[in-house]
Amino acid sequence: MLTHLALAMEDTRQDFDNLIWDKNDEQWEKVQPELRQRSTIRLVEALATEKFERPSTWITPMKIGGYNIIYRLRVEGLSSDIIVRRPISCYAQFPEEKTLIEAATASYIEKHTRIPTASVLFHGSTAELGNYLIIKYIKHQYSMSTALNATNNDTDKPFVLDPNIPEDFLQDLYRKVASCLLELSQHTFPRIGSLVESSQGSYSVASRPITRNMNDMLQLAGIPRLILPPRDKTYSTADEYYTALADMHLAQLVFQHNDLVTSADDCRNKYVARHIFRRLAREGKLSTFGFKDDSWSTNSQTTRTVSSPAPPNAGSFRLYCDDLRAGNILLDASPNVAAVIDWEFTYAAPSQFSLDPPWWLVLEAPDMWEAGIEDWIAFYEPRMEIWLSAVRKAEDEAAAEGKERCVEVLLSTYMRESWETGRFWLSYAARKSWAFDTLFWKFLDERFFGVRRNRVSGDGLWKTRLHLLSEAEKNAMEPFVARKMEEIKERKLVEWGPEDTKRRLAEVVFD
Repeated sequence: MLTHLALAMEDTRQDFDNLIWDKNDEQWEKVQPELRQRSTIRLVEALATEKFERPSTWITPMKIGGYNIIYRLRVEGLSSDIIVRRPISCYAQFPEEKTLIEAATASYIEKHTRIPTASVLFHGSTAELGNYLIIKYIKHQYSMSTALNATNNDTDKPFVLDPNIPEDFLQDLYRKVASCLLELSQHTFPRIGSLVESSQGSYSVASRPITRNMNDMLQLAGIPRLILPPRDKTYSTADEYYTALADMHLAQLVFQHNDLVTSADDCRNKYVARHIFRRLAREGKLSTFGFKDDSWSTNSQTTRTVSSPAPPNAGSFRLYCDDLRAGNILLDASPNVAAVIDWEFTYAAPSQFSLDPPWWLVLEAPDMWEAGIEDWIAFYEPRMEIWLSAVRKAEDEAAAEGKERCVEVLLSTYMRESWETGRFWLSYAARKSWAFDTLFWKFLDERFFGVRRNRVSGDGLWKTRLHLLSEAEKNAMEPFVARKMEEIKERKLVEWGPEDTKRRLAEVVFD
């Protein structure tokens, strides 16, 4: 089930814990038959029958996604089919929380935007089925990823944008999607976190952000839940949230037992990079990097054309979907956008995230690109230019309709400058623990601090920036590295208790 994730895992990203990966596969082998049993399908039918008070019948084979199993049903008397979606227990690490957040987010988007989406008709939990969403089925021709994919005839390969797609077709499709993102950008929130819907139908940011990275930390690395933000944690500033992300990167290095570090110097590279990133977050520097407010980085001294100001540090955050990608954009035969679906892992985030060009323009992520990240960039940049042109057209259309902008300059300008300054890589690295180290040293370090001297090799990058750590962080590095080198000698699954978790963190965090 998980093997597709590893197809392109070269040096751009580090490995998940393969022992935990194997454990997940074993759990999947046990869970899968229950999901497919006729008795389970009858329970799903009974649930729909109860909710709609009409006979319901399962009509197509179930579909298994990355985190959910999907049953399509026909309900007598309804004009459209419905979907019953259940989190898969061994993959979705926050099944109840994720379900409530997605229901609230999809409901908010349906009520307060013009973005076409699939209505959440019911949600809840039963003893037999666990958590569920019942969603309106959206008729569509295909997903955007299927429409643009170059590898349809080879199901073993990841989806990759067909390079032969005509530019005008691609730009028209991008423009339609850009209109949806512009619509989403009009809505701001006072805190960073996930939406919760009250019994009166109002919405507030009242729960922690649930991200794909957090799910992966538990599912694929065995990180103790205790180190994650508590369920009711929200953030008042972008700097506070960047610091929380940096804390999770550091915790991943501390607690992933297998397959993350390959040598003592590799461990030092990761230790130094993550401490530097955390320090920059705590000093409030990450939130201004790549904007005209940036007065601290070497990049700001050499890039003179930046015109876009940093978003407010507090009081104005935008919905960002960690799982928004071409596969979750459904198209009709025209093709127009029939619906944007799967709002799991969506939260009010620092506006910086929404001001970057989407990574999914070429379908596959940069850290998963089979030919390497430089090849991804070469393929991505021409499509990004098409995207920026499409965004500009969508902005013109919005202006003609009299819509006010929620950002000081055009979104297309923000996105172009994000790519030119490297802010794109900062946002991506902040969200992705397993891609972080390569992206930090390849795209961020020299933009932050200037050219590294003496052509230091990859294994010795840490030597060039060790002076940026505090004395306590420097003194703790060698004992930490020695422990990690001992750990990798014994491959095993580790269950972290509360006291061990606190003690380990205290050995590397000095505030």
